[in-house]
Amino acid sequence: MLSSRASLSGPGLPGSAALPGGPPAAAAAAAAGAPGRAESYKTVLLGEASVGKSSLVLRFVKDSFSEAMETTIGAAFFAKTIEVDGNLVKFEIWDTAGQERFASLAPMYYRGAAAAVVVYDQTSGPSYARAQQWVQQLQLSSSSGAVIALAANKADLLQQQQVEPAAARQFAADNGLLFLETSAKTGLNVLKLFQMIARRLPEKHKLQQQQQLPGLQTIKLTADEGGGPQGPSLSAKLGCCGSS
Repeated sequence: MLSSRASLSGPGLPGSAALPGGPPAAAAAAAAGAPGRAESYKTVLLGEASVGKSSLVLRFVKDSFSEAMETTIGAAFFAKTIEVDGNLVKFEIWDTAGQERFASLAPMYYRGAAAAVVVYDQTSGPSYARAQQWVQQLQLSSSSGAVIALAANKADLLQQQQVEPAAARQFAADNGLLFLETSAKTGLNVLKLFQMIARRLPEKHKLQQQQQLPGLQTIKLTADEGGGPQGPSLSAKLGCCGSS
């Protein structure tokens, strides 16, 4: 089951202190079923300006909302640790600027990311079209193994909706994305979005590790045609330089 326990990470913030008593106490806590060390995952938010990326992060990290959010310049960094199914997951979040003049900087932030949240505004058709482009860009990049979630933000503005959620949900299904309608203003599905990502991250990470395992090296000993002794010759399938 998903746990509602969540804590901000960082020096001096709740949830960042070590277990009292050192390693023995930590081992005892682990034996008692307490969560272990948090796994950290780089996460990036992408989307047009004014779709609510910063508001989503603020809602997730501090559970607050401001009508007067300043425009992000370049990128802003946040971190938060949550507990899901007894595991601690630390999100290291890069909230990128949505203005077109900063688009060329985006690859620097999503390169090596374990997860990406692509955000669009349900009251803006163009923002949805741009979100689709971001998804394609992520899938073509070296971060194509990342968990990608599509967030249909501003779900509270039903009367102004321009993008049909069913169409976006189908797009997400066709492209292997997580999908949720969210509202940074009301908090709708914001925590749930990151919980869904957190549950997907370990299995994605494990799969990537398996795919990166080096090929096995084989050694074949041969003799000369007369059956006499001969120095061993190596017939190797060089998937790697060998184990260290």
